Amino acid sequence: MDLAFSGWSGVLILLMYGAVMLAVGIVTYWNNRNVHQSMDEYYLGGRGLGVMVLFFTFFATQYSGNTVVGYPPAAYRMGFEYLVSVPYFIMIIVVYLMFAPRMYIVGKKYNLLTPVDWLEKRFKSKPVSILAAILMLYALGNYLLEQFVAIGQGVSGLTGGTIPYHVGVVFFIVIMLIYGWLGGMRSVAYTDMMQGIALLFGVFMLLIGSIIYFGGLPKAADYMQAYSPEKLGVPEGPGVVSWFSLLVLVGIGAAVYPHAVQRIFSAKSERTLKRSFTRMAWMPFLTAGVVFVVGIIGIAAFPDLNMAESEQLVGMMASAIAGQHVIFYWAMVLLFGGVIAAIVSTADSVLLTFSSIVSKDLYGRYINPEATEKKKILVGKLVGVAAVVVLVLIAWFPPGTLFQIFVLKFELLIQVAPAMILGLYWNRLHQKAVFVGMLAGTIIASYMTFADITPLGIFSGLWGLLANLLICIVGSLVMTVSVAEEEEAEKVIGL
Repeated sequence: MDLAFSGWSGVLILLMYGAVMLAVGIVTYWNNRNVHQSMDEYYLGGRGLGVMVLFFTFFATQYSGNTVVGYPPAAYRMGFEYLVSVPYFIMIIVVYLMFAPRMYIVGKKYNLLTPVDWLEKRFKSKPVSILAAILMLYALGNYLLEQFVAIGQGVSGLTGGTIPYHVGVVFFIVIMLIYGWLGGMRSVAYTDMMQGIALLFGVFMLLIGSIIYFGGLPKAADYMQAYSPEKLGVPEGPGVVSWFSLLVLVGIGAAVYPHAVQRIFSAKSERTLKRSFTRMAWMPFLTAGVVFVVGIIGIAAFPDLNMAESEQLVGMMASAIAGQHVIFYWAMVLLFGGVIAAIVSTADSVLLTFSSIVSKDLYGRYINPEATEKKKILVGKLVGVAAVVVLVLIAWFPPGTLFQIFVLKFELLIQVAPAMILGLYWNRLHQKAVFVGMLAGTIIASYMTFADITPLGIFSGLWGLLANLLICIVGSLVMTVSVAEEEEAEKVIGL
């Protein structure tokens, strides 16, 4: 993201974004100071998020700043084959619609706060709840680490190195901790709205500038036909299998993100939730589709870039466009400020849910059940801060590429999907089968990931999920379920 227009204009934009985020936290805290000791208010925004706020907070959960800076380079390298990136996000919406409306009704009925709350209510099993909480905390910590690395790289790129990587990480994390501590879910949701609007505006200005100054898709297609015909083709058989497996992995994994499930509980009503999803259905085309087109246009605009150079594609295109007109100059500065704000906004959502699982599901349920809600919230905040400190130290020297960090969290998080989704619909699903299946899936996925084993090109998380599902289904059919247990399960899920 090395931009020719970087420097003090980038610093100014970042300071502006930081000031607005802090102001949101202060105002939100002041307006809700009388109810802020309630876990419902702090972690779920009082279960009163309206359509637009809920839409933008889902948008921020699904589309981080990495979508804007990471997807065009992939499209540049792969050509039209990377059109598969759009169905990734469509798949997430499809999986949401499979369970989100029903999960909302259950959450409303039983006053659920976290996804582990649902599993505890459904299965009444300490092993299931603790294992699920560990997997979710691992995935959330993994996701936070990814965002912290991206924040540092983004800030350094936008300011042309004026703000170093490490300073950028610390600066925005401190701001995030302050407004998250003060305002909870409401602060997170309102900053999501701010970054979502900035990101959408900047992406469309990037697309318009690319079409005006680089010639659009027809010129890119002519160039590919003449010089890179392989980028016009479709993947071979093994490639199709690999992409389809990633589609399933991301679709299910992103839909059962703990912070995504908490947004389901935060909705003002079921109608509000469905209307938000209706708007979300357009976003794969308006976000992933747009940045895909930008990447394809870049093939003709900046030909023959190597792997490392192509990672800077969005910055190179934005820099060239910014030099054409003052409107595009400030639009591109706003875009990259929005990208960093989007990354911060994704991180704050993850941190809030991380804290809620610690405070409600581990501390409040097993360590100190008699604690007041105020104390539970405080414990969650303090553990969240401690986790951030540890992750910042790791982010200081990033352990791997963002893609490796990205995939690893899904391999394990997806193992909670059978319990979370199947448990909503099948009253015979047995708690012991669920625990054994989840544990087996976790062990298989972990071993295959670290051993780099991918039979048939299918990701290890899906092999773990397959074993998980088989154990859940076969085990539940074989194990005896008493009439009382079956009636209790039916009472919980029978809506």
